Amino acid sequence: MKYLPLLWANLRRKRLRTILTFACVVVAFLLFGVLKAVEYALTGGADLAGQDRWVVQHKVSIIQSFPRSYLDRIRAVDGVQAATSQDWFGGFYQDERNQLNMMAVDGPSFVDVYPEYGTSEQQRAWLADRTGALVGRDIAAEFGWNVGDVVPMRSNAYRKSDGSNTWDVTIAAIYSVESGDNSTVYIHYDYFNEARSFNRDQIGWVVLRLSDVSRGEEIGRTIDGMFANSSAETRSSSESAFLQGFANQMGNIGAIVTVVAAAVFFTMLLVTANAMAQGVRERVREIAVLRTLGFSNALIVTLVLAEGLGVTLVGAALGLWLARGTIDAIGVSVSTFLPLLTVPATTFVSGAALAAALGVVSCALPSAQIWRLSIVEQLRRT
Repeated sequence: MKYLPLLWANLRRKRLRTILTFACVVVAFLLFGVLKAVEYALTGGADLAGQDRWVVQHKVSIIQSFPRSYLDRIRAVDGVQAATSQDWFGGFYQDERNQLNMMAVDGPSFVDVYPEYGTSEQQRAWLADRTGALVGRDIAAEFGWNVGDVVPMRSNAYRKSDGSNTWDVTIAAIYSVESGDNSTVYIHYDYFNEARSFNRDQIGWVVLRLSDVSRGEEIGRTIDGMFANSSAETRSSSESAFLQGFANQMGNIGAIVTVVAAAVFFTMLLVTANAMAQGVRERVREIAVLRTLGFSNALIVTLVLAEGLGVTLVGAALGLWLARGTIDAIGVSVSTFLPLLTVPATTFVSGAALAAALGVVSCALPSAQIWRLSIVEQLRRT
């Protein structure tokens, strides 16, 4: 603690340079936090996926459907504990800007596959109402929906046989899960299917729960073999792989984040290292005097490292704090599309490690110079 005034004096020597270097670190870690939040929003669902759930989709693409009769055949496969169908509704509320993550599902089997979605009382209330909707707490809060409200849901993908694109649904229950998607609207498949003008009796994909997780690959091959050479062949995968593949349609998110973050931190390293090197060069005479007064090389190098670490660690903490605030501010408006948009806790751990590493590396060259040069050589360089 007794050396803090000396550290503070060194940082204040060139205030503008210190402020600009600090700002560079803050911006770098702000960007790092935002990038990691987006990466988690796009790929985090795979980490939260049930280990005992598998998805059966059309072999060609997720947008291709197959007959509803597939569902009963899949349920009959040995090792399948429960199976439910899902269809993308493509809904919006009032205005097309209010896009909804909305699914038409087979209600009774949906609660068997996803028992965590709502309490048993909420599930019974939803199943008892043919026009009912099971709504996530976040989307309900965004639009001010309450249980019992009748809400017109419009689809930009389907139309009814009468030409309209509106399905009136009743908010039967509002579910909440601890870590997962709280921004989806689930309606009953039968209510949706009977009115749509095309693709009737077709389903988008099937989610099944396995009685034995270790048999996943075997059961997946069995299901795909059942529909081989048919007009609608299937491809089975774990729910985690399914969600990861869906995110990867936009590219390798992890690689993109890594490349961008590496470029940012490399630039920040150059700026910080240059600032520290200049600071040490300007203080060569002072360092020589300190050494004549009994300050060891190790102590002086430690003080230089403390300067670099102070700038990077404090800057990183402020940058990540601003990143969390930024994500929290925009999270509500994009929760429909990115329900998991948040800065994960691991980002703060990796951010601290990166900040420490960058602080040490940026001070490596000036520290080596201090250690290598004698007092006489340092005085000659002034």
